[in-house]
Amino acid sequence: MISCRASDEEQHRALPGAALIPEPLAVWTHAITIVSPRAKVWQWLAQMGADRAGWYSYDIIDNGGRPSATKILPQYQEVVVGQIFPAIPGATDAFLVAEVDSARSLSLTVPERGEIPIVTWTFLLEPTENTNTRLLVRARVSDKWRDLARESRSGDRLLLINRIYRLLARLPISLMMMIGGIGHGIMQRRMLRGIKRRAEAWT
Repeated sequence: MISCRASDEEQHRALPGAALIPEPLAVWTHAITIVSPRAKVWQWLAQMGADRAGWYSYDIIDNGGRPSATKILPQYQEVVVGQIFPAIPGATDAFLVAEVDSARSLSLTVPERGEIPIVTWTFLLEPTENTNTRLLVRARVSDKWRDLARESRSGDRLLLINRIYRLLARLPISLMMMIGGIGHGIMQRRMLRGIKRRAEAWT
């Protein structure tokens, strides 16, 4: 099995987007080495999102059952601050591009009605030996996440991921974080391996 475990140094190092949630309720960091140049890996990140290339994870959960792309889609390669990477099919409010350093880092957020986002999701690409790439991914969750997850929004009743979030938000916080961490880890590892497989196949 391909490891997605971040090293101790990677777990504790500062990544872009940290200032967006100064005091997170939870932080989860994963990483993977990809045998492909950073610029090639970036192309797969640039096109992420439901109704775009997908999330390269379990599509039945986060992409409405539509298979994630297995090729580069030129129409989705430009990334700018304020752009939406739909978290689920039909979403118009998240994930929002908060920070971008083309071909190096990308920070997505679930915006809150106030100033502090509910969630940040940062992707950092670093070159390694032999022109390979180390992809670090970090999720930071605000204590306001539970309030948003409990909300019932029209049009999303049949989406499995929203049902899961609402159930989690009703659990005691310690249990919520434990189960949430396990669930996030499963989805994140699937995503990282999906990106690795695609990037290496197209190098």
